[in-house]
This record gives sequence, C-alpha cells and structure tokens, in this order.
Amino acid sequence: AGVIRTPGRPEDSFDDDPLRMLRAARFAAQLGFVVAPDVVAAMRDRAPRLEIVSAERVRGELEKLLLAPFPRRGLELLVDTGLADVVLPELPALRLEIDEHHQHKDVYEHTLQVLDRAIGLEPDGPDLVLRLAALLHDVGKPATRRLEPGGGVSFHHHEVKGAHLARKRLRALTFGKDVVDAVFLLTEMHLRFHGYGQPGTSPWTDAAVRRYVHDAGDQLERLHRLTRSDCTTRNQRRAERLARAYDDLER
Repeated sequence: AGVIRTPGRPEDSFDDDPLRMLRAARFAAQLGFVVAPDVVAAMRDRAPRLEIVSAERVRGELEKLLLAPFPRRGLELLVDTGLADVVLPELPALRLEIDEHHQHKDVYEHTLQVLDRAIGLEPDGPDLVLRLAALLHDVGKPATRRLEPGGGVSFHHHEVKGAHLARKRLRALTFGKDVVDAVFLLTEMHLRFHGYGQPGTSPWTDAAVRRYVHDAGDQLERLHRLTRSDCTTRNQRRAERLARAYDDLER
C-alpha cells in the first residue's frame, strides 16, 4: 500500500533502537512511501532519544537518505518530527529566515528546491558531495541575517559563515575529510559567480576567471552545478539572464 509501519508498536520499536526513527525517514526517501501517522507521532515523541545513537550510525543512515531517489521526502520528515533538531539542526533553523529577494517562503524551502535542481543536474547518478553542498549552502544565513532600512533583509558573507558551520556539522557526523573539504569549498564559493556579467558590475578579466577556476580546483564542475541550482527565482527574465551569464562564464 506504499505505507511504512513498524512490526509492533512504534514506541516499543523506537525505544529498542532509536536509530529506527531515522531509518523510517530513509525508507521514505528510498521508496517514495509515506510513513504511517502513528509511526510519525512516535518519531515526534521520541526524537530526543536519537541523541544516544553514535554519530557513525547516524551518518550511515543520513548518507543513504541523501543518496536515495526522493531525499526531499525524508528530509521533510526529519524536520517535521524534530529528528533534524538532533542530527542536523542547521536545516530546521532555515525555516525562520526570509531570503533577501522575498521570492521564497523561506530559506528552508529554497534549500529543498536547490537540492531538487542539483539532483536534476547530476551527470552520473547520485553525488553525495553535491547533494550535501546543496543542502548546506545557505546554513550561514540565520547567523548573518540583518534587517535593512525599508524592510529588506540581507545576509552579508553568509557563504563564509556557512562554510565553517557546514564543516563543523559534517565533522561531527564523521564524514570523511575529502567530503568535508569539498563541501566547505563549494559552500564558500557558491556566491562568487554573482559578480560576473551582472548589471551594474564590472566585467571579469581573464585573470579573474582564472582565479575562479584555480580556487575551485577539482570541484569546478560541481560548483557549476551548485551555482546553477541556486537560481530558483520565479522571475523568468532574471533566471534567463543568470543562465546566459553562467553559460558565458563556462565557455
């Protein structure tokens, strides 16, 4: 029936092994199934118990969830039940932040859109580094949020703050150094492109393009995909302008 249940009472199952709560979200992401309401209620009630599970076991389930066909479904369940507050608190924190263009309900929704778009750009199947970078690229926004005169909101240097927060979280979850370093770099550089070919900005010199390529290093192709995915504007003209500018930069 496409519904995920526990063999017995979910409370008993999760008391026996709290990691099963995370596994329920992972199965939802892998299979595209829904989780039964009583199971969701038990997950919400027992979410704090996940703190007793080792970081290595949590990372294993989270990695499988992210590499699944429907990671958004699993991530939304983690946030809705409070499990994300334990294993990835930077994600639910984004629900409080309105982006500076007022074009998304919140940065959390924008982040899930970026993840969906990044998945659509993967050339050779699931890419853990790209998906982690898409998920964490804006986690610096809550700490850098500033209200501007006239009602605007800014997040100056959120990419730098976010890169450090992402590295700290991924290390705590015991991800390998190669993954951590790559996500740090992608998060730190994801806004660099916006100085290229935009109205009111100076054209990049060849030296500036070379610096971009040099700084991205072996993550350049992923940076292309992340930057393109980060354009979720509903303004069609602006989206087309950004796409043309990035096409030009790639050439």
